[in-house]
Amino acid sequence: MTDLAEGLARFQRDVFPAKEDLFAHLATHHTPHTLYIGCSDARVVPELITGCEPGDLFVIRTAGNLVPAYAPGANGVTASIEYAVTVLGVTEIVVCGHSACGAMTALAEGHDLSAAPVVAGWLRHADAAVARTPAGDVAALVRHNVLAQLTNLATHPSVARALAERKVTLRGWVFDIATGGVEELDTAADRASAA
Repeated sequence: MTDLAEGLARFQRDVFPAKEDLFAHLATHHTPHTLYIGCSDARVVPELITGCEPGDLFVIRTAGNLVPAYAPGANGVTASIEYAVTVLGVTEIVVCGHSACGAMTALAEGHDLSAAPVVAGWLRHADAAVARTPAGDVAALVRHNVLAQLTNLATHPSVARALAERKVTLRGWVFDIATGGVEELDTAADRASAA
């Protein structure tokens, strides 16, 4: 907890004063331009990777950057997507996978997840990607998973409507932790070849 306390003190002493005008604006305005859906992995920090300021990104982080296909009923991922698209009016949605993803490694290598049944159930949202990927190929699974999650994302009525009205653009990225590189997937070509 000491590190967090020191971080808070540094924020209040150094960061906030330097960005006081920005935070004053953000106190009454919430207009992010992008919905970023990424992995919960602590090594992947959306604002750091994109160079964005507070208020620029609306972020959803899930294990494996998974987006369940739309189903009626309330859940946090669906509600956050709908809010970002219909209320905040984001114009871009990025689904970002990454190298060395623990979720994708577990699936690609067939790890025993019996001790984590909720995790195992959650990872079923990657079944389509797993079916398209040779066993053991983590890098390929990361890419196929991003494409599969973009497909799932398009099943959400708010996203489908925004796509039909050309109000939103979908992007698929893969972040390489070791190099800092970001590969933007050619979603149309890649989804066609994966079909």
